[in-house]
Amino acid sequence: MGKNNIEKTSVSYAVLKVIARLWHNNIYYRKVIVIGRENLNNKFPKILAPNHQNALMDAMAIVCSTRGQQVYLARADIFKKKFIASILYFLKLLPVYRIRDGYDSLRQNDEIFRKIIDVLKNNKPLVILPEGNHAGYRRLRQLKKGIFRIALQTEESENFTMGIKIIPVGVDFSDYHRFRSVLTIIYGRAIDVSEYKKQYEENPNVAYNMFRNRLSDELKKYMVHIDSDQDYEALDALREIVNGKYSTSKKYPKVSRDKRLIKTMESLQQKEPSKFEEICNLTLKIKQLAKNLNVGYYHLNRTKPRLVFHLVAIAGLIVLLPLFLAGWLLNYIFYKIPKLPLKSIKDIMFHGSIRYVISLLLGLIFLPVYAIIAFIFIPVWWIALIAILLIIPAGIFAWNYTLMWKKLLERIRVRKYINRKNTEYKLLSDEYSALLDDIRKL
Repeated sequence: MGKNNIEKTSVSYAVLKVIARLWHNNIYYRKVIVIGRENLNNKFPKILAPNHQNALMDAMAIVCSTRGQQVYLARADIFKKKFIASILYFLKLLPVYRIRDGYDSLRQNDEIFRKIIDVLKNNKPLVILPEGNHAGYRRLRQLKKGIFRIALQTEESENFTMGIKIIPVGVDFSDYHRFRSVLTIIYGRAIDVSEYKKQYEENPNVAYNMFRNRLSDELKKYMVHIDSDQDYEALDALREIVNGKYSTSKKYPKVSRDKRLIKTMESLQQKEPSKFEEICNLTLKIKQLAKNLNVGYYHLNRTKPRLVFHLVAIAGLIVLLPLFLAGWLLNYIFYKIPKLPLKSIKDIMFHGSIRYVISLLLGLIFLPVYAIIAFIFIPVWWIALIAILLIIPAGIFAWNYTLMWKKLLERIRVRKYINRKNTEYKLLSDEYSALLDDIRKL
């Protein structure tokens, strides 16, 4: 499978996608929430347009939440080496050439344009990240014109008979880097490219700008968008303090709650700027106090932890210690090795992508090795099979075990603060309650 037939269905790619999706949706992430899948109607050629914050993981969110095989556009400079290019074509990536790649190279876009037409005619979705590059902020940046040129010029080449639609996609991560975080993908309502036919025929640049404003507005409906630079840190912390516990909820999606909260705060900034500033300052104060005391927000709205609870929890964790050790030892390579190259990667938004890819490759290499060892040393085949199937769940248990210890230690710490009447904790608790009261009133 190469560039010339990239629009064709590939069996080997399909197998790889199943494996990558299994690892992505069930192991790397604790939960993947997909909303609006019904908008991916197969009756029309489509271009998917997700926001771009978390490097490769934005594209993987599309790969692992859809059926079939999409084709992705990527910058051309990563295709320079033939071997790398062959891998990228297999992964269904097509290069897009820019002026910075050399003026002469722009001619190669003509061939890519013809392939795009083939892709869309074969009803294979095309995925374009319209922001052009990634940035680790919960904000939609200005969209590049490339996606609109491609959509309208492709329709023009077929006399606007193709019926191409652009689907805005909101991608939200509960944490950009942490293993076992929560991913939410929202597929929005399709925008018909032909709506801009008249403007395009009169003035293409006007059509591009109108289309860009439309898609930008639509994308903001399906993602968390914090527009303010000055108050970004406060608003980002506020949504975690108020809505953090809803990360895994599909019935009350955290993305929707965050959006409503940010919109409410933006409205407050216009009506009562002093109150807005007061809440932002209070939020930052709570964030700093919680950091100083090493306490998670989820402990602040609970009553004083009982001693008996701590004793029972400690006893339970001690009983489970052998299971933790088994899971930790069997999965140590998955914990340790993916972290090793991160120190040399300056752009931290690539950290999640690198950890995912390396952990997946390690799984493909070492799980078969574990299987061979199990069948050699365990005489009963079905017991060996069970042992193999339990390796990854044991690793997830070990990971969760460390989190349980962390939360228990935080609860013990909170109990100590309360017993000793720690003034800083008392201030944190009071300020937290005051903040929640302010938000409830809004």
